[in-house]
Formats: sequence, C-alpha cells, structure tokens
Amino acid sequence: MEVVFYITSVVAVLATMLAVTRRNPIHALLYLIVSLLAVAVIFFILGAPFVAALEVIIYAGAIMVFFVFVIMLLNLGEVPPRRGARWMVPEMWAGPAFLSLVLGGELLYILFHPTGLAGGAEEVLPKAVGIALYGPYVLGVELGSMLLLAGLVGAYHLGRREDVPEKRGGPG
Repeated sequence: MEVVFYITSVVAVLATMLAVTRRNPIHALLYLIVSLLAVAVIFFILGAPFVAALEVIIYAGAIMVFFVFVIMLLNLGEVPPRRGARWMVPEMWAGPAFLSLVLGGELLYILFHPTGLAGGAEEVLPKAVGIALYGPYVLGVELGSMLLLAGLVGAYHLGRREDVPEKRGGPG
C-alpha cells in the first residue's frame, strides 16, 4: 500500500506544479482537479474515506464552479473557432488524462486488493472528523475559509476589465 501512496503523492505534486506553471487558466484548473483527486486518493489510503468523498464532491465541484467563474470573470467572450480548436488539441488534454488514468488505476487496485491502510493508520469516521473540525481545529477551518474568500475576491479584481472611457482630442 505504501507504493500506491508514493505514486499518488508523485501524481499530486506533479499535477500541482503543472497547475501553477500553466499559462492557460483552463489547463491549470484541469491539473488542479487532478491534484485534488490525488489528495482524495491519499485520504482514502490513509483511512479517511469520508474526507476523500468530501474532497471529491466539494473541491472537484468547487473547481468546476471556479472553471465557470474564470470564463465569466476573464470575460473571454465568444471563443473564436481557432482558439477553441487549440484547447481541444490532444497535447493539452494528454497530461491531465494520463495522470487521471494513473489515479483511476490505483483506485481500482485499492478497491480490488484491500491490504489495509498505509502506515498502519486507523480509519477515521465522519463523527470524529466533525468533532475535530468544530473542536480543536475550528480556528484553522475559519482561517482557511477566509483565505479562500480572499482568493476569490482577488481573482475577481485581477480578472475584471475596467471600462476606461477613451480620451478624445487633446487637453482643453
């Protein structure tokens, strides 16, 4: 099980690095989704299937909402056919698809060859997660939510276009 953990960790780090280095925001989001899925597989391996499911549902869903926000906030407008065709080039989708296939293969291996949890970890039940999130770690949860909100507001301000009226003629 440790080998699967290390492979998943490599996929998570690689996908995160590619998410940070991609210039096209849509491609960066695809790699970020793969990174979040890899983190979900790590949670599953470490005995937190509830957190893994939440990671997939909330973050993968939230990333899809961010996908829509990026398109709307960057005001890409209508996609010219040539630009749209460039997004559909297989080289753009090959990386995220390959990493997703690696994660899917690992998940199938885990499901059909249950050998226990990695590192002798114990399974964490949803009740324990809730008690921890709203108990000793409530400050961390609140700080994380404020950080995400600040990132959303910052993305809005960086991505919006200002309508600056054109200056006509010279001064006076």
